[in-house]
Amino acid sequence: MSFSQALSGLSAQQAKLAVTGNNIANSQTVGFKGSNVQFADVYAQQIGLGTRVAATMQDFTQGNIESSGRNLDLAIAGEGFFRFQLPNGDIGYSRNGQLNLTADGRLINSQGAQIMGYGLSDANDLFSPIAQGGAPVPISVPADDMPARATGSSEGENSGVQAVYNLDASIDVNNADLRNQAEVFNSLEAKQDEDNDAVTEINYHYSNSFTVYDSLGTAQSVTAYFEKTGENAWSVKTAVNGIYTGIANDFALKFKSDGTLERNGDGDIIGVEGSDRSAITITSADALGTGANDLTFNFRLAGTTQFSNSSTNNTLSQDGYTSGSLIGVTIEEDGTVMRNFSNEQTVAAGQVAMVSFRNPEGLNPSGDNLWSATGSSGPELVGAPGTGQRGLVQASAIETSNVDLARELVDMIVAQRAYQANSQTISTQDELLQTIINI
Repeated sequence: MSFSQALSGLSAQQAKLAVTGNNIANSQTVGFKGSNVQFADVYAQQIGLGTRVAATMQDFTQGNIESSGRNLDLAIAGEGFFRFQLPNGDIGYSRNGQLNLTADGRLINSQGAQIMGYGLSDANDLFSPIAQGGAPVPISVPADDMPARATGSSEGENSGVQAVYNLDASIDVNNADLRNQAEVFNSLEAKQDEDNDAVTEINYHYSNSFTVYDSLGTAQSVTAYFEKTGENAWSVKTAVNGIYTGIANDFALKFKSDGTLERNGDGDIIGVEGSDRSAITITSADALGTGANDLTFNFRLAGTTQFSNSSTNNTLSQDGYTSGSLIGVTIEEDGTVMRNFSNEQTVAAGQVAMVSFRNPEGLNPSGDNLWSATGSSGPELVGAPGTGQRGLVQASAIETSNVDLARELVDMIVAQRAYQANSQTISTQDELLQTIINI
């Protein structure tokens, strides 16, 4: 008689119970993926010799995503893994995105592994854009203050001040007594500089003030005075902190009969006359009185209209800001790590990279919620979240273990019964052998 079949069954069920026990033990481990044991029968010349463990397969189905309320907790909605650099320099992959920010700005997990992604394009400029598509590097969050930016110092179409007004078309400038109109005609005397008593009289039908910033981040108040000078025509004067900036910065607006600014055949606005169709306000450093550079910016009025409604400012934005201190870190669904500053500005510190594999079941579990790549898994495929087969990052959330505790308990009972049955086979064969011996 042979006991090998029953012994193989005991060994196989012991492996099954070990895997089931490990699944149950990790039912509350964030990002854990359960495993299943696969058996294969063993034959020799058409005689069954029992069973063996063919493989232990990992189950990479999505676990539940639960809100954690902590902004450095990350979950993956979809396929893929986070890429970590271990303290010894090795690379590991994980579905657990519970991160901590160290005193020196590193984003690490509880085992000290640092999450990796795309860094800044210029290592010497902490406010440079992200270097998309480069080699993944450990992500760090600098604690440096954000320097001030003067209004008009950025590049692109949104540089300077962007404003949209409606100017009241019903004002009748041909009326001999403008001050008796329902539309009040205003007048003021503005200084030409701080140290000079000379003043300039400014007449206007509408005025609007807004804030800009000089190179030191000091807020400066700019007031634009709009005076209707004729049919569909307006003149504009500007003053900074109550000081008239001079005739060189005066400009005119010309509207068409449909209430919009005049345009040429190419669709370009020509209804703003002065400084290449933009009003450029220049205030000297002496006039600012802060030691800052001269303040120069474009005053862009695209979209401004002239209709018979009250004069009003519809939208206004400008690109300057004062300096700011780092007050927090948030991570967006595309993996961008954003620094939030006290001046209400946000700047990226990097972007978390995602990794996918052709055969994730071939990854080797290495403990501490990490896997390592093998020849069976294939090489890593690195990219931004949401691209290819890589899922999106969900901040302030965790992915729970995908272990179904009820199913594991049932599997444990089945494995226990199978173990007992194989034990009974050994007992039965022992009794038969004892009978033969007694004969």
